[in-house]
Amino acid sequence: MAVTVEVAKDPAKIKSKLIGNFTKRQVICFGTAGAIGIPLYLITKGTLGTEASALIMVAVMLPFFFFAMYEKEGLPAEQYFMQVIRMKYLRPGIRMFKSQNRFVLEAERKRMEMEVIALEEKQRKRKRAKSKGKK
Repeated sequence: MAVTVEVAKDPAKIKSKLIGNFTKRQVICFGTAGAIGIPLYLITKGTLGTEASALIMVAVMLPFFFFAMYEKEGLPAEQYFMQVIRMKYLRPGIRMFKSQNRFVLEAERKRMEMEVIALEEKQRKRKRAKSKGKK
C-alpha cells in the first residue's frame, strides 16, 4: 500500500503554521478580535440584551477576521488596500508620454536668436539716427 502526499506546486505559497492550521498572522488577528469582542459583549449584554450585544460583537470582530483570512494575489488585505488606494487616489490615472522634439527646440532657439539679433540691430540703428541728429 502506497502513501500519497500532496505537494504544493509553488513552494513560495507554503506558509508556516503556528497553532493547528493557523499562521502567526491569523492567530494574532483572531486573538485581537477575541480580546476586543468578548469584553464588549459582556459589558453591553446587561444594558442592550444578548441579541443586540451579540450583533455588535460580531460587527466589531468581523474586520479582524477579514484581515486574518483575506489574501489577494499573495498580499494581505492591508497591503492590497494600500496599493489600491495609491493606484486610484494618490497617483494620476492617465500618464501621458511627452517626448521633446530636438528639431523643434533647435528651431525655436534659432528663431529667438534671430529675434535678439534683429532687436539689437534696430537699437543700433536708433542710436546712429540719434547721433546723426545731434551733429
